[in-house]
Amino acid sequence: MSSIKKALVVGGGIGGLSTSIALRKAGIEVDLAELQPKFNVYGVGIIQPSNALRALDALGLADQCMEHGSPYGPVKMCSSSGFQFGQAGTPPMGRLPVHNGISRRILHEVLHEGVVASGVHPRMGLTVKDLENSPDSVTVTFSDGSTGQYDLVVGSDGVYSSVRSLVVGEHKPTYTGQSVWRYAFSRPADLDTGYIYFGKKTKVGLIPMTADSMYMFVVSAEGDDPKIPESELVPRMKALLKEYEAPMVRAVIDQITDPKGVIYRPLETLLLPAPWYKNRVLLIGDAVHATIPQLGQGAGLAIEDAVVLGELLGTDNPLPTVLENFMTRRYDRCKMVVDASNTLGEWEQLDWQGKLPEGASMGALMGKTLGAMGAPI
Repeated sequence: MSSIKKALVVGGGIGGLSTSIALRKAGIEVDLAELQPKFNVYGVGIIQPSNALRALDALGLADQCMEHGSPYGPVKMCSSSGFQFGQAGTPPMGRLPVHNGISRRILHEVLHEGVVASGVHPRMGLTVKDLENSPDSVTVTFSDGSTGQYDLVVGSDGVYSSVRSLVVGEHKPTYTGQSVWRYAFSRPADLDTGYIYFGKKTKVGLIPMTADSMYMFVVSAEGDDPKIPESELVPRMKALLKEYEAPMVRAVIDQITDPKGVIYRPLETLLLPAPWYKNRVLLIGDAVHATIPQLGQGAGLAIEDAVVLGELLGTDNPLPTVLENFMTRRYDRCKMVVDASNTLGEWEQLDWQGKLPEGASMGALMGKTLGAMGAPI
């Protein structure tokens, strides 16, 4: 059994909720600190590749995600007119499909139910203000003035992690030059899988979320100042779609009407050097390996982090050995995804400028990296 009796997980997003469940499975008492006063979620939909579903299956939640989502096969890669020239996806794993599309809200509800059922103690509306991180324990001062003592603290509080700044200092994410736009629609009858259409200066994806809903993403380059006022979101998103003749894209352009429904985000990336821990504080997920969504792997990597950590804490190894083994199993895999995603984003922008280097094959890099995600974690 683990020498860790009590842990604090900071951040109630996908990584934090997954980690809380994984640690409870290892028999550890878990407090979960979340800055928001209520569990809520930002965004539209999410792609769950087979390796993310495999990790969710280890937490006992894959079937619920597939039941409330929309399993689908390889993504069809198409020209802006709709001509299919390829396909992409992770390997299917047993009963798990190549992909599952799901609403972010529904995924959050599935994870939240898992947290409640596993007996995690959520502490809402507060975060960590200070840490006394010794080799033997961590004394935490929370933003409401209360304190707690823990055997382990896991910082899963995102790309602007406050735990990271307290433990290893400032690390700012890098803006990649691209932005992503997302919008939800009713699902057309002929959406049989995920689709990605490649335009002259953008790419567009249509992703199933449930039996009757889907979302669209558009990736564009918005220059050095990617901030866009809400009043411009609808016209700018529609303008980006003008060149697309593919019938399924054309059919929904006029349905983009609500600026509050446009979820717009500049794409940022971050990879912290190893190790991701100091004494008894470990950083996971976007706090250490934030990736842009070119491979649809960001959330999946965070869930994998949770599963590996829970598995290692279920052994009788001392914590320094557990954390060392965690880095051995996670660093190279996460770095591969971050690096490949960054390269794909760079190549897309060069392609849009007519400067794609000879020999740069986006399809080959996607295939190689997604294929590697089938390896055990």
